Amino acid sequence: MSQFPGSDSSSENDRSSENAGPSDNHGSSETNPTEPLADTTAPVVPEQRSPWQAPVGAPALPGETPSSLADTRPAPAPTSGVHQAPPSLSHAPYAGAHSSAFGMLRENGEPGPAAEAGSDDVWQRPASPRRKRSGLGGFVAVAAVAAVIGALVATGGYALLGRGATTATGGTSDTLSIGHYKDASLITAVAAKATPSVVTIGVTSGSSGGTGSGVILTSDGYIVTNTHVVTLDGASSTGTVSVTTSGGRVYSAKVIGTDPLVDLAVIKIDATGLTPITFADSSKLNVGDTTVAIGAPLGLSNTVTDGIVSTLNRSITVASSAVPDTGGDTSGGSQDNNGQGPFSFDNGQGSSGSTTSTIALPVIQTDASINPGNSGGALLDTDGKLIGINVAIASAGGSSSSSSAAGSIGVGFSIPSKLVERVANDIKDTGSATHGLLGASVDDATSDTSATQTGALIKTLTSGGAAQKAGLRAGDVVTKFDGIQVTSGTDLSAQVRVLAGGSTASLTYIRDGSTKSLTVTLGTLKG
Repeated sequence: MSQFPGSDSSSENDRSSENAGPSDNHGSSETNPTEPLADTTAPVVPEQRSPWQAPVGAPALPGETPSSLADTRPAPAPTSGVHQAPPSLSHAPYAGAHSSAFGMLRENGEPGPAAEAGSDDVWQRPASPRRKRSGLGGFVAVAAVAAVIGALVATGGYALLGRGATTATGGTSDTLSIGHYKDASLITAVAAKATPSVVTIGVTSGSSGGTGSGVILTSDGYIVTNTHVVTLDGASSTGTVSVTTSGGRVYSAKVIGTDPLVDLAVIKIDATGLTPITFADSSKLNVGDTTVAIGAPLGLSNTVTDGIVSTLNRSITVASSAVPDTGGDTSGGSQDNNGQGPFSFDNGQGSSGSTTSTIALPVIQTDASINPGNSGGALLDTDGKLIGINVAIASAGGSSSSSSAAGSIGVGFSIPSKLVERVANDIKDTGSATHGLLGASVDDATSDTSATQTGALIKTLTSGGAAQKAGLRAGDVVTKFDGIQVTSGTDLSAQVRVLAGGSTASLTYIRDGSTKSLTVTLGTLKG
């Protein structure tokens, strides 16, 4: 049997004696007096015994060379009287750090010989990894994580230095501390890839000021953030804006354009060689997918938190003083944000301006910790790609989305990347973006006490507007728009704003108890 370090080990002769099978005379040492004695002058040839072998797949003892878990070598024929452990893969699920399937990372963070061999016995990362918040270093998944970080090293984006506390660097400015690369989790790999693409934004105007976050769009300095960050929630359109990169470089910034209808803005700094974010398709997300938030809560740059996608296609109302009176669609209802009323913005360490109107935002809900100052920061998937721009949180204290008196309770909201990409590129290229206009005033269907179906109730129609031209009438209840379920007036308003002006969309509604559908060509509302 294998001996563990520190246990009492017996000698080789002892093991041979213990493993030997019983003799034919059941242990008697007496000789038969009637048989002639053996020739004692002939040399005695010792019995050849094969050395003991551990079961296939068992972790190697200290000083021994580990064998592959997939080792299918045939078991040697047993030698009479010598104990042989049966070949078994029963130890395979418990492979430890001495097993070749563990990956054996090199000190520079790259996969070791086991991962490079490319054989079937080396663990490969699953296509859709299960969410795991703790470090993966205790099991074979660490090999895949190291491969991600190793790939960053190979492409020249980062360098892992030394043992223990290590630093990943991109160029001369962007830095991220990685404590123990051998215990690095998938979250570590995402942070290492995406942190250089996230910045901290400071805004001052007179005696007022606030902080937020932003995400780099292009290598030459275009950055997307929230309108309420760069305008101090509408309090000032001429504030002084500064940007601090993840590595500590500080730049002055110019506001290129804002879109208060969806609370997005684009700013520009005079820089080159920046690391732009990669966009993911937010329409392909699933509830339960892992999310990683990076930003500057309370001005604390390069803060990383993780969670999951809690809900998709959520819509919220937010009070905003940055929204001009555009005469667009209106929605009402006492059930905004589940009866809490409109949320409100906060700029981290600043104060909100006086609110004059509300906006309906389509959002991804996540339980990743988001706090004041995270506004405008990144929400990422496990590939380090952008799935949303963080915009607001719910708090236990009431209707404030992110107040300095209350932090995250695990209910955070992000603007989907599909909408962010369209609007940000439009602002970058033309200075503004457009949104769909339905031409109707809507309310919650449940505002009618006799309602039997949730949806958006059409209250009034704009003459010559898109809804009237498509054939909608007052009293119709819209239940689906552009393939998205509609449960309230806020849902319908938010989903209409997702599309650009002039877009066409399918619409499902209920009239006199019958379900019908039509196609509507939206009007145009400028952001």
